[in-house]
Amino acid sequence: MISVIIPVYNQADKLKLCLESLATQTERDFEIIVVNDGSTDNPHSVVDRFIINNRRKVVYLEQENQGAPSARNHGRHEARGEYLLFSDADIIWQPEGLATLLQTLLANPNSAYAYSSFMWGSKLFKVGNCTFNKLQQGPCIHTAALMRAEVFPGFDEDLKKFQDWDLWLTIGEKNGRGIWIDQVLFQVATGGTMSSWLPSIAYRLLPMWPAVRRYQQALKIIKRKHNLL
Repeated sequence: MISVIIPVYNQADKLKLCLESLATQTERDFEIIVVNDGSTDNPHSVVDRFIINNRRKVVYLEQENQGAPSARNHGRHEARGEYLLFSDADIIWQPEGLATLLQTLLANPNSAYAYSSFMWGSKLFKVGNCTFNKLQQGPCIHTAALMRAEVFPGFDEDLKKFQDWDLWLTIGEKNGRGIWIDQVLFQVATGGTMSSWLPSIAYRLLPMWPAVRRYQQALKIIKRKHNLL
């Protein structure tokens, strides 16, 4: 079984679309765990309506606002599946998304996780084969990959950025390797709070911009932690 863990912080409108996309999955053996990370826009009501409309159980958890890594770890503690999938609330899944990820892992028993290309709004992230050497050069795998539960090391709750990069580096340092699926299996809605992206030119032209400064600070932390200096 797959455990789909969804952290949500003030994204009740996007959570609705995410849950609806999960209801259309061709793969049916999965559970949904929603972790409310201190939202004020009542995601509980979205979950309640989804349960009524789809007659599907959803595990709903709440915590004070502690950030996405903490919310994801909280959800993992309640997960029962042999496979874990951390889906942000602003993700809309293709109907064959979960099935394709699972079938790929089943066909590749030596792979620790499977990941795909995706759309970020209207922008295509083709991703490609992100080897461990390539991963050491920079982040290239989205958090929304399907992994075997036994390889999950937990998210570093002290990190404010690059939690996904840190996760895949940590797994890679234990010889866990992923397999890329050359398909777009999900779309990320832009303007979210759990996910953010800046065009690369911003990092070169706006070095004092707060978002860029936070990026550079987080980059130093990751490089130090994983000996990438």
